[in-house]
Amino acid sequence: MAIFEHPSFDKHESVHSFYDEKTGLKAFVAVHSTHLGPSAGGTRFWHYKNANLALRDVLRLSRGMSYKNAMAGLNLGGGKAVVIKPEGNFDREALFTKFGEFINTIGGAYYTAEDVGMTTDDMRTIRTKTKFVAGLDEGDAASGDPSPVTADGVFRCIRLAANKRGIKLKGASVSVQGLGHVGYTVCKFLHKAGAKLIVTDINKQAVKQAVNAFGAKAVMPDDIYAQPADIFSPCALGAVLNPTTASQLKASIIAGAANNQLSTPNIGKELHDKDILYCPDYVVNAGGIINIAGEIEGNYSPDWVESKLQGVEQSLEQIIDHSIKTGRNTDAIADEMARARIGR
Repeated sequence: MAIFEHPSFDKHESVHSFYDEKTGLKAFVAVHSTHLGPSAGGTRFWHYKNANLALRDVLRLSRGMSYKNAMAGLNLGGGKAVVIKPEGNFDREALFTKFGEFINTIGGAYYTAEDVGMTTDDMRTIRTKTKFVAGLDEGDAASGDPSPVTADGVFRCIRLAANKRGIKLKGASVSVQGLGHVGYTVCKFLHKAGAKLIVTDINKQAVKQAVNAFGAKAVMPDDIYAQPADIFSPCALGAVLNPTTASQLKASIIAGAANNQLSTPNIGKELHDKDILYCPDYVVNAGGIINIAGEIEGNYSPDWVESKLQGVEQSLEQIIDHSIKTGRNTDAIADEMARARIGR
């Protein structure tokens, strides 16, 4: 299948594939739009069953980054990278050194940072070969690991949505899917606010830690959707809201950090018809890229980040209010707003 006929191709400006036999590097970089500025989005390091799944992921994620950056009011376009995790033993430093060389060949149309499976150490390795990298923990404008800021933004959006639905977080039940850097920190915020947590993750140690630290109830991964929670917060991978899972949901609100939560566009309408308030993922999880944007521009400031996080809350409130007024599903409203901002 040619890239232009791919179901997830959305008038992407460029799509790059990189391969290096010596290190085992197999990677895709997709630049969706540079209308608002150079594209930016993290690199995902993940086991993919095949390259077609990796390509689909990078196309969907880069489109989401265009929308996310536009809705957050950033001078950045949307891009994303995925690196297929090699089977067996491999030299991580050599792998990401080569990846940095490849990023540099794109010439500044794409800035990378951390995403699933990546660390600040990896960013430092990539930085040895290219300046088009952020999420560093050293240097004058370094912003460090963006996940705490992402979690902060997710919590703010959960709180806002709860207020809109007349739900007090103190005593409310929240089911959290995924206890990585972001999901676990979201749990910290929710626990501090007095919420009762239901958690799941394929990492049993992370689940045990959440149970001990927050008094959370642990459930198996496939059981998280049917939990009788007020709020469902998906903080793992994408496409978790699909015909099978949507029919199980009992939550009144969905707000989480995962990208591309809706498996297909019609799921948003289905959730709306069930009176479930879906908070569009690329609005909710913009905290990390906001943090990184200041680093890319070389003027990182906690005060500026705070102003942008407040802007995220304002955007979500506008979307919810417009949905209430018009009776339309929130994801469709958000998509229209984002496309208008990026000139599509």
